[in-house]
Amino acid sequence: MPLLEIRNVSKIYGELKALDDVSLHVDQGEWVAIMGPSGSGKSTMMNIIGCMDKPSMGQVILDGVDISKESSKRLTDIRRDKIGLIFQQFHMVNYLTAVENVMVSQYYHSMPDEKEALEALERVGLRERARHLPSQLSGGEQQRVCVARALINHPELILADEPTGNLDEANENIVLDLFRQLHNEGTTLIVVTHDPEVAEVAQRTVVLEHGRMVREIVNERFGK
Repeated sequence: MPLLEIRNVSKIYGELKALDDVSLHVDQGEWVAIMGPSGSGKSTMMNIIGCMDKPSMGQVILDGVDISKESSKRLTDIRRDKIGLIFQQFHMVNYLTAVENVMVSQYYHSMPDEKEALEALERVGLRERARHLPSQLSGGEQQRVCVARALINHPELILADEPTGNLDEANENIVLDLFRQLHNEGTTLIVVTHDPEVAEVAQRTVVLEHGRMVREIVNERFGK
């Protein structure tokens, strides 16, 4: 059963069609990569899926709810309850420790729970770095904190925007291994990337050009 259905979605800014009649479905537990050159519509699609923007036309059904018709306040609630976001730029609070940065996500969802936040950091291999500030962490460690922060509220969907874009090869592999583990546990993943090597580990890759979906590639390791 699809967790996400995008039906004939367009996003128009003045005379620019950032997305042009795009349709896509993502099943529960599936791992999908979205690729395309700069200006292809990847970020626009991520913003719409992540409840940070609304389409000009079409429908977006997330877990049975047509989010294209919801108010901004309701979209904020849906994003908080159903989506774990991972960004290329980390967006950590500089004066908070790693565990406190994870707990911030809990605060907006329910109640901060340090024990649970520490367990999330342990899951990404950073329990011993829990009391460190972002400035005391490497780029790879900061991204792993962001993965822990995205997971802490048990979202229906993990949505990652260029999650390895600022990482060296070793840390990229660590993050991708975490994604593999999440996928094996049944987590639904959508990863926006420009890196073919990152896309290759997903079940399916959707390629955008000039706002349109031009190609879909199924990873042979997962079958069709």
